[in-house]
Amino acid sequence: MNTHLLQAAMLAWTPSLRVTRAEGDLSSILRRPAGALLEQPLHEVLGVSPKRARELDARAREDRRAVEFISANLGGEDACPLRLSLGLDDGEASATVLDLNAMLDGAPPVQISRLSSSLSHEIRNPLSSVKMAVQTLARNTGLNDRDKRRLTIANREIRTMERMLWLLSEYGRDTTPKLDAHPLRGVVQEATEMVAPELAERRVEVRVDEEPDLPRVRVDPTRLRPVLAQVLLNVAMGQAEGSPMEVALRRGGPHQVMMVLHDPAAALPPEENGSLFEPFGSRLARGAGLSLAALRRVMTGVGGDVAARGSAEPGVVLTLTFAT
Repeated sequence: MNTHLLQAAMLAWTPSLRVTRAEGDLSSILRRPAGALLEQPLHEVLGVSPKRARELDARAREDRRAVEFISANLGGEDACPLRLSLGLDDGEASATVLDLNAMLDGAPPVQISRLSSSLSHEIRNPLSSVKMAVQTLARNTGLNDRDKRRLTIANREIRTMERMLWLLSEYGRDTTPKLDAHPLRGVVQEATEMVAPELAERRVEVRVDEEPDLPRVRVDPTRLRPVLAQVLLNVAMGQAEGSPMEVALRRGGPHQVMMVLHDPAAALPPEENGSLFEPFGSRLARGAGLSLAALRRVMTGVGGDVAARGSAEPGVVLTLTFAT
């Protein structure tokens, strides 16, 4: 087993609980190289009590591939949560060790994944019924101007709720994207059309400045379009009414295309740098607070990236990097 590819560590030990083998990403997970772990007591290597080490050894020798979770004290200020898959390997008690913090970095909480699936089913259906009812009422030619304005507002809020539900669903989704080559300009235009009514209300025109002969990018447009649409709308909501929104499409590094979007109204205080792409972690994510988190999930899922550059003063540049 290639434990480096799994970002895991593998340990084996004797009946006297002395480590005989140490392989894989040891420095990252167990904070020490292999040479510092061999022949050391198991409880010291794992940062647990001697009693806990004996319990782990007993589970491993049952050879049922049991899974145990431990809180390891590895010399840092905080204990490190580790996942151990225990069993016998060539007759030796062994464990494959994963760092749970590293596994969950950037991944949505399990609760959000489950909640998003439930919300999609429980809210989308009645919301669709409300939407149909509002649209039916809007076709009534006998409505006065006041009722027409009310229905316009209702339609706008229904679209907002649909986007919020989609962002929550996308942030919690863990399925593999369906990648294909698409012109990035076309994806941007399709995303713009998804929020066309809101852009029209603010009289914001999206202008795409495309470098000639750009290669196609590998994306899942079904998943990218709604997230990108929300990001475009976030920027539009911060702009003055009637002002244009510039989207630049440029060549990046080898086999890369970049999309550059300037948000003139946003600011990026230093304290928000670490939480920018976390859900509800930044003021850049206006509205639901999930747009940048979902965008990052989509971009990393297609082998791309998203970054922001700015300061405490208004003016932030978002750069999306796509693989070709």
